[in-house]
Amino acid sequence: MSLSASQRSKIRRLSQPKELTADEEGGELNIVPFLDIVMNILIFVLATVAVTFTATIDTSPPASKSAGVRSEIPSQALNLSVLIATEGFSLKASGGNIAPGCNEVGAGLAVPKVNGNYDFTTLKSCAAHLKGSNSEFADETAATISANPGVDFQTVVGVMDALRETPTGDALFEDIKFGVAR
Repeated sequence: MSLSASQRSKIRRLSQPKELTADEEGGELNIVPFLDIVMNILIFVLATVAVTFTATIDTSPPASKSAGVRSEIPSQALNLSVLIATEGFSLKASGGNIAPGCNEVGAGLAVPKVNGNYDFTTLKSCAAHLKGSNSEFADETAATISANPGVDFQTVVGVMDALRETPTGDALFEDIKFGVAR
């Protein structure tokens, strides 16, 4: 059976895709690219949230003598400095080096290691004893920490914690500064 010219023309016309006007289009929105972007942002935010909420410790960097960063130090100040050595803690005050036992001025490590471990409890007691040794030291809140090369970060944080409060929980040296070991 053969089709006439008019039938073929009608079939061609009906089989041709017709263009829809703007109001006839059933435009579906492809949201897959949008969801990809949202997921990437969500993963980035979740990955950085852990970094945002980490604990911080306020400190001051070592000051250069020529930079003028250091504040004026009172003449009758304790000026406590703790050097973290590989054998223990060496303490120094305005009067000089603190001798072992923390009762007098002299040479040696004020707080040596005990059984190969740093003794933070004795350091805390020694710092409290030094601050309480003179009523002029009562208002001091600053102490300086320096460490020999090779001292791990956890030991530095342990010293900072030991110097912040007395064994009874009273405030000791809240303003911790870092010094450079010479």
